[in-house]
Amino acid sequence: MSDLGLLLRKAREQRGYTLDDIQEITKIRKRYLEAIESGDYKVLPGSFYVRAFVKTYAETVGLDAEEVLRLYHKELPKAQAPEAGSPEPSYIQPKSRRVQHNDRIGKVVVTSLMWLFPILIAVVIYVYYANNKTETNKPPASSPPSITTETALPSSAGAPTPTPTATPTPTPTPPQTTVTFREKKNSRYYFDVSPAGTHQLKITFPGGKSWVGVNENNSSGKSLYGKTPEQSEILTFELGETPLYVNLGFAKGAQIEIDGIAVDDEDVPGRRRFIFTVVGDAGPSATPTP
Repeated sequence: MSDLGLLLRKAREQRGYTLDDIQEITKIRKRYLEAIESGDYKVLPGSFYVRAFVKTYAETVGLDAEEVLRLYHKELPKAQAPEAGSPEPSYIQPKSRRVQHNDRIGKVVVTSLMWLFPILIAVVIYVYYANNKTETNKPPASSPPSITTETALPSSAGAPTPTPTATPTPTPTPPQTTVTFREKKNSRYYFDVSPAGTHQLKITFPGGKSWVGVNENNSSGKSLYGKTPEQSEILTFELGETPLYVNLGFAKGAQIEIDGIAVDDEDVPGRRRFIFTVVGDAGPSATPTP
């Protein structure tokens, strides 16, 4: 096993990943991942794919991919250079003629612009002064005659009418968000969120980097996110009528919150998958298909 392969395998095992997990996250075939760990790069389809696969593998297990490529560049196969002795084109005269023709066209265009530019400036100045002259010659708008209205004051003999005081309408307190664990099924953790409406799902990374996948409904639904963010990043998603499927590659490094309420992910290393469903007063909705 190569030094690079040993580094990647240790990082993978520290996060509780199997090669099957890495294959599902990165979509790289398992036999290619095994070849990278063993240093048998001939199995991979080409030198370009070697570097691309190593970079993706390193990012998935929380390593600095650029630093890994820099430190272990001697182990990786270099991209193949073009073969020496390739025949040079024997007929290049048409290219020279095209260049000369383009030069002539360029000179004509430049000359034309030199003549058109002063004319354009003159037209702009003329229009500017013509507009100013028109505005100056306009007669001032006549002001309408002012009308003075006298209002009779009420007699002081009458008693003042008390002003009624409006009773303020109490503002209803919005219902508090609750997040309830429902069941664990097929390695998925199902949570119900109430009340009905729209909620904010937030993912932070206080414990380290983690690959994150977010889909609508289930793992085969529409993909909303799928990569390893920086540890300082904060991911937010809108949770409404459509359930959200959240796949954490390294659950111990991530923290899920819904409207500020932390979701208990058991704080253990390895992979965790969650499905969050908003429920109303009628009770829990149907469980999405995993």
